[in-house]
Amino acid sequence: MPDRRCQNELGTNPKALTDAPSRSREGTAPETIRSAAAAGASPADHPDFGPMHISRLTRRFVFAIACAWLPLATLQAAPATYRYDTTHSQVLFSVDHNGFSRPFGRLHIARGWLRFDPDDWSQSATELDIDLDSLDMGDAAWNAAVKKPAFLDVEKGRYAHFVSTSVERKDDTHGVLHGELTLRGVTRPVELAFTTNRRGGTIYGMHTTAGFSATTMLNRDDFGITSNANSVGHGVSVWLELEAIQDDKAQSNKESP
Repeated sequence: MPDRRCQNELGTNPKALTDAPSRSREGTAPETIRSAAAAGASPADHPDFGPMHISRLTRRFVFAIACAWLPLATLQAAPATYRYDTTHSQVLFSVDHNGFSRPFGRLHIARGWLRFDPDDWSQSATELDIDLDSLDMGDAAWNAAVKKPAFLDVEKGRYAHFVSTSVERKDDTHGVLHGELTLRGVTRPVELAFTTNRRGGTIYGMHTTAGFSATTMLNRDDFGITSNANSVGHGVSVWLELEAIQDDKAQSNKESP
């Protein structure tokens, strides 16, 4: 829909601007101007070529350019929606093992979406599910032990759920994502410090992708995981490496959290 100010200034037919010289009143042909010059008059004295008429045309030309760019400016300012690339997105965590080491575990994102506005981060948001059954500690028996009710209790609740509540921008590439994490049926507030890595086309030009890295620290006791208090640490370091593919329907997808 054309901007109403543009319509008022240019009329309903913007082509009228380019047709303006051809609609000049009869007598503005080159021979008429030459005749006027022979009589000692300047072409600038002609009502269709004087300073006021040229100023009016210039103003209309500027408005035409502004009106042409207005829809594009609005489009560029709109936040883009993405769906998580579950192949290239991972959640890593590490916890102390009786003071000897800090082993790593890995989890996959099952599904989710994010909305990111590079101009106004406060309009950004995300929601995702983490598949606890995808746990990989590097050993099948260890995986089975951590999935038991004493720890993740995967049989009772396969997915951990995160939903953002706000985004805080720190500088051009860093921010803090505030949200709520639900694990084992318990919901707690969580803050993730994140970095925007890159937004652009993939190497084969198949998708527009956004990449982020994030970190946080959780206390397992907050989610009711209190087993093995003397041998397993309570602070859990978490890293997220995320890629998301632009998809305008991601948020409304039936598979989205």
